[in-house]
Amino acid sequence: MSLGATPFNRGPAGGEALDRRWIEAHIPHQGPMCLLEEVLTWDATHIRCRAISHRLASNPLRAGGRLGAVCGVEYAGQAMAVHGAIVASVSGGRARPGYLASLRNLVLHVTRLDDLPEDLIASAERVAGDEGTALYHFAVSCAGRELLSGRAGIVFAADPTK
Repeated sequence: MSLGATPFNRGPAGGEALDRRWIEAHIPHQGPMCLLEEVLTWDATHIRCRAISHRLASNPLRAGGRLGAVCGVEYAGQAMAVHGAIVASVSGGRARPGYLASLRNLVLHVTRLDDLPEDLIASAERVAGDEGTALYHFAVSCAGRELLSGRAGIVFAADPTK
């Protein structure tokens, strides 16, 4: 699939910013559960998003006043959902909901995320897939340091038109 030349942090038409407002309009996560702030870069197979919500005391994933590193999987999952929404919008469509079906090779290099003063970067690369599934390699980093990484298998909801 060719996406043509596009500014990295703009929508497929090159005009709209891929900010929190755009993200909330295109993925199921709303309000405080929308963890991403903006898309930094994307193409047909890759996406990088920035997040600041790990520092918020009101983060809905916190438990016992802490945000465990495994919660980074949700940040990466939302980046994957945004990637699907962008790619679907290239053809004028809307992405079908996806569900995390498997997690492999998860490596955590830290125990928590809430004590990091810099922004998080959630990155994902779609390495395989078809209309019903996708396999992504993902990583979450902060200030150039990888915090966690792994692979995620996604299964998409059935297409109601088929």
